[in-house]
Amino acid sequence: MQKKYIRWILFLAALLLLLLISVVISLSSGEVKISWSNLPAIFSNKNSIEYAVLTKIRLPRLILAIAVGGGLSLSGAILQGIYRNPLVEPYTLGISGGAALGVAIAIVFAFQNISYITLPLFGFGGAIVTLFIVYFLSVKKDGLSVSSMLLIGVMVSFVSSSAMMFLMSITTTDNLQSIVFWVMGSLDESKPLLINIAIYSSLAGLVLTYLFSTSLNALRLGESKARHLGINTKVTVKILFFIASLLTGIAVSVAGVIGFVGLVIPHIMRLIIGNDYRILIGSSFLGGAIFLVLSDTLARTIISPNELPIGVITGFVGGLVFIVILARTKSYFKLN
Repeated sequence: MQKKYIRWILFLAALLLLLLISVVISLSSGEVKISWSNLPAIFSNKNSIEYAVLTKIRLPRLILAIAVGGGLSLSGAILQGIYRNPLVEPYTLGISGGAALGVAIAIVFAFQNISYITLPLFGFGGAIVTLFIVYFLSVKKDGLSVSSMLLIGVMVSFVSSSAMMFLMSITTTDNLQSIVFWVMGSLDESKPLLINIAIYSSLAGLVLTYLFSTSLNALRLGESKARHLGINTKVTVKILFFIASLLTGIAVSVAGVIGFVGLVIPHIMRLIIGNDYRILIGSSFLGGAIFLVLSDTLARTIISPNELPIGVITGFVGGLVFIVILARTKSYFKLN
């Protein structure tokens, strides 16, 4: 037992070290080359061009990448535990589709010109509306139906996508480009308010989820067995579902649709460290943060001075990694 805890501590320490390395690589890479050894000196000289590049462009992107990557990966780990289904990810429940529809409405009807916060508000509002639709349609006489929630979420996602495509077909070319660029995902957000909301909400979600790590371990055995172990499954599932949904809604509203983070990263963490949620929660958050920081760095530099949408990188890399994992794993992924 003690060896297991030591292994967990060493694994988390390794992830923290990898995150630190990723941070240094992100701050050093870009159109303006900055040596990692000069970073301390640059941060102490506030009048230099490099300081402005770091604090106004790269550091906000870095913080947002950590918040969004960690939040999406954590959401994926939670939802896969609730549904006991390895293919569930934050976007399966239609949250991303609702957020995308909200943003499309804001762009088509020019609401985004009111304030810089209008677009994220419409995106978050769309995600929340979708969340409540999925939740209330899944409530049965005997409580919340987890299987119905999954199916309803998929259908709501299809309906939202169809509505968004309708708006895209009747709007102007400029609006169409704005919608498409947002859907592909971007961390090009410099507003401190939105960045603070993203990072503080993701950290709060991490802390709250840790309070339910024992309950998530029990849910791996099934709801009936978890109830026999003294877990109030109805309340636990509701709370965890709302935490995962809010994390996803905030991430999507600020950064757009960034796929595969919530699907691939929890799987990789399970294969490396195991299924125990006492370690899986933290490792998934750190793994998601590392993955998105490196993906954003690649998106900024691969065709520099131009920039690729980060959703292209996460989809391409995440998809290939997931195929390799499936091909090399002898048995299908198990959550218990």
